[in-house]
Amino acid sequence: MRNLLFVAAVVVLLVAIVPGCGNNDDISTAGRIERDGVMLVGTDATYIPFEYVSTETSKPEGFDIDLMNRLCVELGAKPEFIISPFDGIIAGLTTSKFDCIISAMTITDERAERVSFSMPYYAAGQTIAVRSDNETIKSIDDLKGKKVGVQMGTTGMYLAQGLTDVEVFPFDHIGAAFIDLENGQVDAVINDKPVTLIAIRERGTFRMVGETLTTESYGIAVRQTDTLLLGKINAALEKLEREGFLDELQAKWF
Repeated sequence: MRNLLFVAAVVVLLVAIVPGCGNNDDISTAGRIERDGVMLVGTDATYIPFEYVSTETSKPEGFDIDLMNRLCVELGAKPEFIISPFDGIIAGLTTSKFDCIISAMTITDERAERVSFSMPYYAAGQTIAVRSDNETIKSIDDLKGKKVGVQMGTTGMYLAQGLTDVEVFPFDHIGAAFIDLENGQVDAVINDKPVTLIAIRERGTFRMVGETLTTESYGIAVRQTDTLLLGKINAALEKLEREGFLDELQAKWF
């Protein structure tokens, strides 16, 4: 009996001292961030002006990067950005490669089946871009029989795939789609409006046609079990919105 009691006591003691034992993933994630002062952030740094790798510093920069840097100040942590292809970034989150995602990610019902989203921090929408000399494509109806470039795994790709008689060309990053548009390899690109506007401004060889096709909002994604972390992120976002920081980012990057 004494031996059994001793074994039971040891088991209880081990459960108490092993980090995370007896707690859910939510507590361990938020607790680890608070303890270590570091939050692992997944991002696809190919999406100017939201996230991209600076040619000068070789570090991520952009609207989302500035937002996460400031948000982590509110959380008492520093962000460690982990670059991941967009079409696999949710899988990276769910397998604990990082703690959250900030990557101009549209909040959708399909994605919300796998992750939890913060409150929206940016309003966007899908638009069509063509070469400046293209006079045949004026709206979404004119894409029939055309080649359309999109970024893999994005809402732009899903929208294009739902169109009739359209040949969809997915690219690993949107910059490659715009290069092929410029070179005439595709006839149009469907992409988020703010990023398309930057491409038009920088290259000067594209223009947008038709109306904005969708109304979308970007959010920060966390694992569905991380409700405590999500609450902290939302509280920080609400504070930054009240203080006008999101407006400052809008003015800086657009």
